[in-house]
Amino acid sequence: MPDYRELVEFIVRRLVTDPDSVRVEAETDDRDVTAVTIHVAQDDVGRVIGKRGATINAVRLLAKAAAVKVNDRVDVDIVEDE
Repeated sequence: MPDYRELVEFIVRRLVTDPDSVRVEAETDDRDVTAVTIHVAQDDVGRVIGKRGATINAVRLLAKAAAVKVNDRVDVDIVEDE
């Protein structure tokens, strides 16, 4: 099973202006869906989302592409830290 948390964290840390504030959590539920949650500083939310959601959708696509190879399911969401 690929480490989706590490993959998403690697990508997001290079997108933001404050990489030390990035925190990525991953947990698998009872349906074997891995939920990856990205926590970033308030100023970096727009950078991670991108225009019309293009950047976050690209991150989701990469995580799902890694999951398809091993027949997993993964969801990626972003949360703004206060």
